[in-house]
Amino acid sequence: MTRGYSLERDFRLLINNPKYSDIEILCEDEKKFHGCKAILAARSEVFDRLLYNGMKESHEKQISFPKISSAGIEFILEYIYTGSIKEESLTKDNMIETFYAANYFQLVELENFITKTFKIILKKNCTENCSPELLSKFAEKIPLIEDNIFLNLLVEMVAVIPLNNIEFGRLSISGLQYLLSCTYDKDKPFATPEYEVFRYGAILLQSKFLDGNQLDGITVHLDMNKRTCAFTVNGKKYSKVLDWNNLPSKLYPVVSFNHPARLRIEPHQKCVCSKYVWDELECGSNALIEDNGKIVCLQSKTKSWRNVRVKMMLEGKSIFEWDVIIEKACVDTFVGVCAPENLSYEFWAGRQPTGWVLSTNGHCFNHEKGSSYCPPFGDGARITVHLDMNKRTCAFTVNGTKYPEVSAWNNLPPKLYPVVSFNHPAQLRIQSHQKSI
Repeated sequence: MTRGYSLERDFRLLINNPKYSDIEILCEDEKKFHGCKAILAARSEVFDRLLYNGMKESHEKQISFPKISSAGIEFILEYIYTGSIKEESLTKDNMIETFYAANYFQLVELENFITKTFKIILKKNCTENCSPELLSKFAEKIPLIEDNIFLNLLVEMVAVIPLNNIEFGRLSISGLQYLLSCTYDKDKPFATPEYEVFRYGAILLQSKFLDGNQLDGITVHLDMNKRTCAFTVNGKKYSKVLDWNNLPSKLYPVVSFNHPARLRIEPHQKCVCSKYVWDELECGSNALIEDNGKIVCLQSKTKSWRNVRVKMMLEGKSIFEWDVIIEKACVDTFVGVCAPENLSYEFWAGRQPTGWVLSTNGHCFNHEKGSSYCPPFGDGARITVHLDMNKRTCAFTVNGTKYPEVSAWNNLPPKLYPVVSFNHPAQLRIQSHQKSI
């Protein structure tokens, strides 16, 4: 590479390059970066004070930042050496860490750039507002100052979302506290009535209490149809008790205990989401979505199968269940899940590495690899998808018969969307799975 034509390109060669460095930078996760003291000090007053203060730090060959992640330091070095960072490299997963680092090193222009980039991301992808997660990270990482432009923007974005529309786990207790402090008795729009604020906060505190005290939880799975019983202990499900082959036709829940044991019983609540609706922005051409997002079909027959996914992303360690009713089937209709990225909506999901689907012919497919799973089904079939994001497994119930987890699907990613693949004249309805308790 010829040098001397581009200052930015030449200085990019210096980033984390041990050949031209005289200082090691140690991060929160113990990852090390190499830097040049003179350049760091010239671009940041904080580095200047740390590296040229006449104290022992000025003579040491390593400097530590125990509260700054390697992702944040990596962006800081790129900005210090080249004067810019790539907009597309900022994501909701690293944005707060990078902003925290920029704030720590007093790089105001970089802070402004991150805020501007966040606005662009929201504009491009308005259906997936990540403001609750970012506000939570902000509240736990960065000192909360009212004149912080990025923080104020996050507060404004979260305040106009009804709390009932924010899934638990997306907004932390500290994030909610700061949100309320910024909107209470102030001239700022706020979308949630007082009772719903109280309810949301109470559930958050309850979940925090349970997590903090590490209470043991035992879920009993009693199948009276097969007369079998199994248990889930602290989130890990075990197989049915083989020795219990004499269960009668009528049973009662029971416990045995002694002082000082204290037991609570309650119905087992799996994660039931009421927002399973088809996404008009994430679907193949010719798709038609009706009945407030619950029904999808194609306007006419197409050469290849089309895909349509649901608006809400499924992540975390919850169990998600939903029903797809095939009101009308085509030659082959497919129900399953897909990854957030790299899925083409213009041809069959089961052919793609980012699609995992069950066909009406009873086979499961991923990346064109199929395996027999259940008997064929067609018009009027009700398929329940059981997605366990803790174990990264997927199983199906077809017309009331539950089948085991798809053993071949051992590559499910940490974030997924419900998806269907179909052609004309298929018509599919989606809804939350309502399990009788």
